[in-house]
Amino acid sequence: MIKCDFSSSGSVRVGGRIYLGGADVFPEGCPYIKVSLEASKLRAGMKLCSEGTDLMRIVSGSWADQVPGAKTWVAEVLEPLPNSGSLDLKTERSGFSVAYVTLSDKGARGERKDTGGPLIAQIVSDTMAVSIVHGFLIPDEYGDLKSLLMNLAYTSKFDIIITTGGTGVGPRDVSPEATLAVIEKRLPGFERAITTAGLEKTPHSMISRGVAGTLGESIIVNVPGSPKAVKESLEAILPALKHAVEKLQGDLSDCAKTRGV
Repeated sequence: MIKCDFSSSGSVRVGGRIYLGGADVFPEGCPYIKVSLEASKLRAGMKLCSEGTDLMRIVSGSWADQVPGAKTWVAEVLEPLPNSGSLDLKTERSGFSVAYVTLSDKGARGERKDTGGPLIAQIVSDTMAVSIVHGFLIPDEYGDLKSLLMNLAYTSKFDIIITTGGTGVGPRDVSPEATLAVIEKRLPGFERAITTAGLEKTPHSMISRGVAGTLGESIIVNVPGSPKAVKESLEAILPALKHAVEKLQGDLSDCAKTRGV
């Protein structure tokens, strides 16, 4: 349960966004909901419920600029909120939270439409239960990707983070390097599955250097940039992705039983 004080929530409408955090974090006049320390358990896609009604859904997390180390959350308002008083809200997770990151210099400049990122969202959502999908389009910059991956995993706590583009050997292909700089446990089986699937279509797939691994309670996977390669890569790893996230986040069930052994 998360204790929420609505006295400073203002009149945010359904579909709008509101901050959750401590009273000393936000500028004066900014609508927010003060939350208890248990809010540290929140993560992207999680719903806050009262008496069977879903009031809010967490969209992302952020670090407050005003107070070093202070954690805040951004939530989407799903139902009208109280404008005063306190409530103990139940947290609910229904499906996985997914973030995709498209790396493209031309896309970031508005010169090319992003087709790979939305395709990731579609394929994953068609395969498993998903609570929220958040997409990003950034240039092929090592520092930008490294920073974003850490934010998505540690601050917003997305379950699955998939990058598309930047896996080749070109001068601006930096996805593997940025990913290797932040992951804690590498997942070579995912990498081999993606390479094998690609080689069944073209020998050029051996050039792709995509990396997969874990960061915190998130799984990060690099896939190539073309929509065709995105589809082939996801089809190769999706049969194991759900199970991998569950094990990473503490599922203690016997792996052998999940294989029917």
